[in-house]
Amino acid sequence: MKFDGRKTSRVKMDHKQSVNLMGSDGTWRRSCVLLDVSQSGAKIEVEGTLDVLQAKEFFLVLSSTGLAYRRCELVWIDGTMAGVHFITGDGKKKPAAAAQTAAQGK
Repeated sequence: MKFDGRKTSRVKMDHKQSVNLMGSDGTWRRSCVLLDVSQSGAKIEVEGTLDVLQAKEFFLVLSSTGLAYRRCELVWIDGTMAGVHFITGDGKKKPAAAAQTAAQGK
């Protein structure tokens, strides 16, 4: 489902999905709620202070055990909400066209 003029399809969460942000060096962690997600990024609502997001790069931990996570970078902050973009294993952002092709299995 596309909304808000996004380039890639996003899934909007109907129920609160609790996730965590964690510093790439593991020194900090913040609880947050996943608001929507796509192949290339996510919108989150952060609980607590946002001062740790000055690091610009961190992990979005999707599971309580830490086995499901995405490396991300900060795109924007608006109050308690933030937008993040996922970074691929080679250190580059996922291009929107490549992400859509991968999602469609072509």
